Amino acid sequence: QVHLVESGGGTVQAGGSVRLSCAASGRTFNNYFMGWFRQAPGEEREFVASIKMRDSSTEYANSLKDRFAISRDNAKDTVYLQMNSLKPEDTGVYYCFADLNRVLVATLVDYWGQGTQVTVSS
Repeated sequence: QVHLVESGGGTVQAGGSVRLSCAASGRTFNNYFMGWFRQAPGEEREFVASIKMRDSSTEYANSLKDRFAISRDNAKDTVYLQMNSLKPEDTGVYYCFADLNRVLVATLVDYWGQGTQVTVSS
């Protein structure tokens, strides 16, 4: 059974940085895409970034690629999301995901973590 456990959320002032971690277990993830979606109150869950675990190729939401960076540690089956120059509109629950296919839409994702709250104060 797949388990994805996020950590690293919290409250940060605008302009600050946060690094999220997602530790995966339950199977081998070398062939998976892993990454992050986020969901603000009253909004749909939106794609943030993904990384292909086999070759570390990455993909970002266009509006975030200049401030966010995704990386992975295959030995630990862990992905990270470094978020810099945070804005109040980055506030939301950040969900880790894993899928065998490239996904940009939340409804298509196979596996989810429980989410971690990130709050950016102005």
